[in-house]
Amino acid sequence: MNFSRVCHVVNCCQDLATKLFVLVVVPGLARLRILLCCLACMNLPANGQQASSGDNSGKPQAESANAKRDGATAEKSGTGQLVLVVGAAGTEEFGAAFQAWGERWRKVAEQSELNFVPIGLDGKSSVGIDRDLLRKTLTAETQEQSTPLWLVFIGHGTFANDVAKFNLRGPDISGEELATWMEGIKRPTVIVNCASASGPFVNRLSGPQRVVVTATRSGIEQNYARFGDFMSEAIGSQESDLDHDGEVSIHEAFLRASAGVRMFYESEDRIVTEHAIIDDNGDGKGTPATMFRGVRPNAKAKDGVALDGAAALRITVTPTGGRLPFTDDELKQRSEIEDQIDALRQRVGELDQRALDEMLLPLMLRLSRLYQAVQEREQTHEN
Repeated sequence: MNFSRVCHVVNCCQDLATKLFVLVVVPGLARLRILLCCLACMNLPANGQQASSGDNSGKPQAESANAKRDGATAEKSGTGQLVLVVGAAGTEEFGAAFQAWGERWRKVAEQSELNFVPIGLDGKSSVGIDRDLLRKTLTAETQEQSTPLWLVFIGHGTFANDVAKFNLRGPDISGEELATWMEGIKRPTVIVNCASASGPFVNRLSGPQRVVVTATRSGIEQNYARFGDFMSEAIGSQESDLDHDGEVSIHEAFLRASAGVRMFYESEDRIVTEHAIIDDNGDGKGTPATMFRGVRPNAKAKDGVALDGAAALRITVTPTGGRLPFTDDELKQRSEIEDQIDALRQRVGELDQRALDEMLLPLMLRLSRLYQAVQEREQTHEN
C-alpha cells in the first residue's frame, strides 16, 4: 500500500481546509482526515494493478495520459499580465527608489510567468508617450479570460478640486479616465496604486472582478507614500504567505505591506500620514488592514454586504515559481467551489458543527480531487 500517497492527499486537503475554512474546529478536520484516508486507500489497489500490468496494457494508458495532457495544454488560457506604470519621479532620489520598486515587480512577474509590460520603468521615454501607451494597452484588453490583469502604479499623486490623479511624465491621469479606458476589460483585474492621494481611485475603479488597493484612504493624505516600497517587497516574499499554500495573494501582500508601513511610522515616532485600503466587493468603500485578523475580517459589514478580502485571497503570484497548470475550466470549478465555501463560512454560528461538517466535506473533497488531478497531470508532463 502506497501510504505516501495517502499522506499526500490528506495533507493537501488539510492545507486547503486550513486556508479556506479556518473557522472549522478540530473535530471537523479530524473527521475530514479519516474520510480522506479511506478514499485514498480505496483508490490505491487499482493504481497498483496498473503499475504491475504488462507492456500491452501500459501503452494505451500512456497514450491516454498523453492525450489528456495535450488536451489540457490546448485548454489553457493566455498567461496573466502585469502592467507596471512608473510615473514622474521629480527628483533623482525618488527616481532611484521607484526604479528599485519596479524591478521587484518585474522579478515577481517573471517568477509567476506573467507577461510583463513596463511603462516608464526605464525613465527614458518621451513626455506624453507613457499616457498613450497605457491607454492603448488597456483599451486593447477586450478578450474574456480567467487569468488576471495586474495594473500597478508607482509614483506620486495629487488631489485637487475633488479629483485625484496619478502623476505621469506629461499629462496626468485621473481615476475617471482610467475607469473609462478599462470598461472593455473582461477578466479579473488587480489595480495597485502606490501613490499619495490615491484613495479616490477606489471609488472610481471598484467593481465586479476587481481588486483595488491604494496607498491612502483619501485624497487628503498627500504626503509622500511609503506603501509602494513595502508592497513591492511583500508581493515577492514568502513571508507574506500567511496561509502557507506556497503562493502570495494580493490580500496577503496588502496586509504585510500595511503592517510594514505602520511599523515604520512607529519606529520613527512620526504621525501616520498614509492608511492603505483594499476593495474587492465592489462597494467602492475599501477596508484598512486593521479590520482583519489574519486574512479574515474581524467585523461584519453593514446591510449584509460581503466584506472585502475574499476575492483578493484568490488572486496570487508565486515568488518561488512553480504555479500549478490549471485550465480555464478548472479555474472556473475552483472558483465555484470556493464561492460555496465562503458562503458556508458566513453561516458559522448559525448552524451547528455537525451540519457544517456535512456541508463542508463534499466541497473539500471536490477541491482536493481538483488539485490532485492538476498535480498528477503536471507530473505526467514532466515525465
